[in-house]
Amino acid sequence: MAQRKGNKNTSAEDVVVDVVEVKGSEISATQFLEKNEKIISYVILGIGVIIALFFMYKFLYLTPKEKEASNAMYKAEEAFARDSFALALDGPTGGYDGFLSIMDNYSGTKTANLARYYAGVSYLNLGKFDEAIEYLEKYSAKDEVTELSKAGALGDAYAETGNMDKAKTLYKKVADSDNEFLSSYFSYKLAVLYQSEENLSDAVKYLTKIVESYPTSNEFANAEKLLERLQ
Repeated sequence: MAQRKGNKNTSAEDVVVDVVEVKGSEISATQFLEKNEKIISYVILGIGVIIALFFMYKFLYLTPKEKEASNAMYKAEEAFARDSFALALDGPTGGYDGFLSIMDNYSGTKTANLARYYAGVSYLNLGKFDEAIEYLEKYSAKDEVTELSKAGALGDAYAETGNMDKAKTLYKKVADSDNEFLSSYFSYKLAVLYQSEENLSDAVKYLTKIVESYPTSNEFANAEKLLERLQ
């Protein structure tokens, strides 16, 4: 019922009706709580159990598992750093875990997630591009740099499989970023790809970006030469 505050014409009957409405609402709410008391208690208890189980899982299982996974992966990382990509994937000699077994044995950990990125890049370097795409797509990047690195590696893998539209989209994501090292590197890759498609205006755009914005980059000299040719 509409409020009648300040209305001098409010009758006693109206006041009684308002009181009855309010009282009726209080009774309905009370009746609902009494009727569903057990259900509400079970819901609250269920939420409490879920929260408790989450913290138990995190601190009693996941945290020790994370440490164990990190310790297990260092040999695979060493093999990766030496460009021994097959060993890094399958496991260095001596019975150490490779990236593939780490993903299986330590599922749910941050280390297992990182192993997906390493595996993707390893397959990329081994020329197994479909596998590279599979693992890189599954990798969940946690910051901008790793997200850009993932995009660049995926761009390479898609380019190798002939999916140039996907490759250009991923290269562009990195080239248009503010990360000087990655942006200059993938700006040059993108420019060369545009040149191969005879899209000279976009090739010139990214070469110009390198020359004007990244004069100290490793790509500067080649970008400058190619830009002179295209202009």
